Amino acid sequence: MTIELPYFHVDAFADRPFTGNQAAVMPLTQWLDDKVLQAIGEENNFAETAFYLPDGTGEADYELRWFTPTVEIALCGHATLASGHIILSQNPDRQNISFRTRKAGVLSMARDGDGYALELPAYAPSPRDMPDIVALLGGKPVETQFHEGRYHVIRYGSAEEVLALKPDLKALALLGNAQFICTGPGKDTDVISRVFVPGAGVDEDSVTGSAHAVLTPYWAKQLGRDRFTAYQASARGGYVNCRLDGDRAWLGGKCVTVVEGLFRL
Repeated sequence: MTIELPYFHVDAFADRPFTGNQAAVMPLTQWLDDKVLQAIGEENNFAETAFYLPDGTGEADYELRWFTPTVEIALCGHATLASGHIILSQNPDRQNISFRTRKAGVLSMARDGDGYALELPAYAPSPRDMPDIVALLGGKPVETQFHEGRYHVIRYGSAEEVLALKPDLKALALLGNAQFICTGPGKDTDVISRVFVPGAGVDEDSVTGSAHAVLTPYWAKQLGRDRFTAYQASARGGYVNCRLDGDRAWLGGKCVTVVEGLFRL
C-alpha cells in the first residue's frame, strides 16, 4: 500500500528562489517510525527535512522535528522558519504559531512585514582555546568561543579572512555532529559568517538559524547593541536580521516555496 505525504521544498532566509537555505517540509498526522523519518531525510538530501504535526499536549500549536541526511538534530532555525512559512501561508488570518521541540523547548514565530520573525533560544558562548580546530579551519582568528551544544565560534578580524577559509572538512567530520561557525565583521552587513557541519553530513551549510542563535548573543555583546544585520556567505548566501531579547534570539527573514507535491512511501 502506497502512503502519500504532503511535501514542500522551501528556500528559507531567501527573497527569491535559489538563494537562502533549502528545507523539505512535510506535515504529518502521526509520527512515522524514526528509521523512516531518517530515510526520508536521506532521500531529500537537504541540510534538514522538517516534520510537524498538531501538538496534543497543549504546550504549542505543533510538534516539530528535524533530520539531516544522517542524523536527527536538536535545533534547526531555517527549517523551522520554512515550516512556519508553510503553515502561515495556508492560514492567512493567523499572525503567529508555536512549535514544541524535543530538545530546544517551545519556539515561536510571527509575521513581520513581508517576512517572518523566528524566536530561538539564545546560546551565549564562552571563551575556549581550540588550537586543533583552528588548524583544521585555517587562518588566524582573534578569538575562539564554545557553547555546550557543540557550537564552536571562531572569530576572524575581517570578512576577507572568513571568505578565504578552506577547511579540512574530512578531518572536521571526525569530530562528530558539531558546528564550526567562522565569523567576522561584515561588508554590507554588520556581521559575516560561514558555517561548517561535516559531521552531520552538511559540509558547508547555506544559512544556519541555529548558528545565529549563537551569533546573536555573541555579536550583540561585541557590538554593544541588541540588534544587527548578518550575512552567511555560502555559495547560495542569505541575510538574517538578528535581535537579542533577554535569553531569546529573534531572527528575521523571508521564505520562498519552490516545489509542492507528494512524497510516496
